[in-house]
Amino acid sequence: MERAPSAVRTLSGPPVPAESFAAWTAGWVLAAALLLRAHPSVLSERCTDEKSRRILAALCQDYRGGWLTGALCEDLCVAGELLYQRCLYYERGKKVLQAQWRGRTVVLKSKREAFSSFPPLNLLGEEAGPGAPGIPDAELLLMVAGEVRNTLGLELPNNSIVPLWPARQGPRWRQQLASAWSLLQQEEYVYFSLLPDLSRHILPVLGSCGHFYAVEYLAAGSPHHRALFPLGEAGQAQAISHIALSFLDMVRHFDSDFSHRLHLCDVKPENFAIKRDFTVVAIDVDMAFFEPKMREILEQNCTGDEDCNFFDCFSKCDLRVNRCGGQRVNSNLQVICDKIFPRWFSSTHRSPAVSPQLRLQLQQAVQECAHQGGPSGYSRTASSGVFWKLRWLLQATLRELQEVEK
Repeated sequence: MERAPSAVRTLSGPPVPAESFAAWTAGWVLAAALLLRAHPSVLSERCTDEKSRRILAALCQDYRGGWLTGALCEDLCVAGELLYQRCLYYERGKKVLQAQWRGRTVVLKSKREAFSSFPPLNLLGEEAGPGAPGIPDAELLLMVAGEVRNTLGLELPNNSIVPLWPARQGPRWRQQLASAWSLLQQEEYVYFSLLPDLSRHILPVLGSCGHFYAVEYLAAGSPHHRALFPLGEAGQAQAISHIALSFLDMVRHFDSDFSHRLHLCDVKPENFAIKRDFTVVAIDVDMAFFEPKMREILEQNCTGDEDCNFFDCFSKCDLRVNRCGGQRVNSNLQVICDKIFPRWFSSTHRSPAVSPQLRLQLQQAVQECAHQGGPSGYSRTASSGVFWKLRWLLQATLRELQEVEK
């Protein structure tokens, strides 16, 4: 005899089918997880020097105990060439610290506090001792490729992922393996390791020790800065034009430099920094996704378009099947025009050195860029048109400012 569908009684109203309740619960769990990913301050810990020093002391203890290794371990734990300076922030387990390394300011990062909190590489348990057969390189690369695929949503050729994996050499091979595996489980590390050779708008990894990796310290943006980034008063208008042009260059790179478009789903000043030449660099890519992963995230159940908004990445609800489309309907450029550029190019922020006509054209272009799309979503042709219009206007603005300076 076939069993009747079970039901769950809610706090108010009639019972609902168990399947519907399970789907509803799963939806809320997913929404909560995504909220915490984009707004980790909900579970932020207090960032203290005392705890940060304890974390690095534990890292060095694991290094001396033979559990982990890395190019920076000797400088951090023995030579005193890598010195802790201050705690920058803790977010949802992620630890971000500032340090001085051989006269250079760097940032130490890890997704988790302790090395032991990362799931170990099971194959290491099979390599029992000196007499045991080694792990085949092909098997290791297969596991690395699987981990990268889970992280990026991309299938990469073996020659692309070799830089992520240590060469089989030296007495610390097992520690190298374990350390590399802990780093591979950190999405940002994978991005920073694979993409800098392809785009100057991504930070390169300088080195690592265990599960911590180091990147260059750059001046990050903040809504509290008058110009979003720490700029001097002299030449500020020119600097802003250079930075805006670099944002456009970054958009173009992320759209075309990789095998798939890279989507930025959390656009805010704090997630970007500028170099001395005003090149914009993405310094936090926890909410950046390549096209295949983006489609996977967007394709969710829905009852309206508002259910298809994944922070700064929007999709549309197909009411015929109550499913969000996998195609993003806005763009990186559109979000930057909406959330970054208005601070610089609006009616309330005027540079007297720029002609009123050019200022007005730039303001209108930024508004057009931010609101492009309409009911059917943005058009790549229209997006390309507004991109080149903005670029031409910003270059014209820069020329006017340079003429005044002469």
